Amino acid sequence: MSVTKADIVEEIALQTGLTKIETQAVVEGFLASVRNSLGEGKTIEIRGFGSFKIRKRKGRMARNPKTGQAYPVKEQYVPYFKVSKEFKAFVDEHLGKDFPVEKENPNLVAKRSIETGEEAAQK
Repeated sequence: MSVTKADIVEEIALQTGLTKIETQAVVEGFLASVRNSLGEGKTIEIRGFGSFKIRKRKGRMARNPKTGQAYPVKEQYVPYFKVSKEFKAFVDEHLGKDFPVEKENPNLVAKRSIETGEEAAQK
């Protein structure tokens, strides 16, 4: 299940006693601040949560898989988020091993089975 911006606004409004309109303005202001700062090439660090940064992807040649035709992809800057150790630990503690995994990497399953001495499950 996904959480939308409206869900976040509602949750914050309940926790703070602010109206949804006031809370929405705060959330929109925060997101605008993040966008503007990243647009200026700045890094945003929120202790205990993570960091928003910009990475530069080099230009490259790509290929249309259907036609085989090559075309250039120009270099671009992309935002990314690096989660903090505290946040990782919080999520792991609260979800643990009961979290449903949609697809598991077969290489990781094999590595884990070697480390634990168990046979890898055949798929």
